[in-house]
Amino acid sequence: MRAVILNGSGRYADPWHHHSETSAVLAELVAEAGFTVDVADEVDESLASLPDDVALIVVNAGDPYAPTPDGATDVVPEASVLAAANAALERAIDRGVGILAVHTAAASLHDYPAYERALGARWIRDSSWHPPIGEAAVHIVGNHAIADGLEDFTVFDERYTDFRLDDVIEPIAEHEHDGVRHPLVWAREFGRSRLVYDALGHDGRSYGSAGHLALLAASLDWLARVPAPTANDR
Repeated sequence: MRAVILNGSGRYADPWHHHSETSAVLAELVAEAGFTVDVADEVDESLASLPDDVALIVVNAGDPYAPTPDGATDVVPEASVLAAANAALERAIDRGVGILAVHTAAASLHDYPAYERALGARWIRDSSWHPPIGEAAVHIVGNHAIADGLEDFTVFDERYTDFRLDDVIEPIAEHEHDGVRHPLVWAREFGRSRLVYDALGHDGRSYGSAGHLALLAASLDWLARVPAPTANDR
């Protein structure tokens, strides 16, 4: 099985997240799950040339349109590159692919309608937020196959809160703030493809949590089983 990790560099980088650090950790976890892993720094170009045998796409990249403290901006790729990348992503979703979207991925890949439809919910600037980074309790919820056998855990991380809900999501983990539960991890099936979004993963400390690692291992096992069966297959 072949996996590509889209690493937050270039216009997908930001001053608050060290994507190369977390992508390196994710590469190890994905390899342990049985995948051959490529880490791609040129996100748009890598999507445009996405091989047909890729079984897993990991999105660990930031918002390409977020303002930066120094006012720097990156050049948007030519329309032909974006069109080719979206078409390649559409083909992958049609044939069946697993997508693991991590942390800032909820605010990433805005130029790709295929990704927008796959994600199910979005981080919205000036609306979504997170409590201060720190030790936090994560609650496993629901009866999804990923949640089977997992237990609540603690993690040192940011907890993204108040996403815009765009479609049906199946929560797997939640956090609580001021007495209100918020989704942190969810799964989706669409056609023959599967997606897991994990709002955790701000930096390497997140992956020091045994509970978080167990959740990711279960997620990767579920994502590896694509193409997912459709209603006609059942």
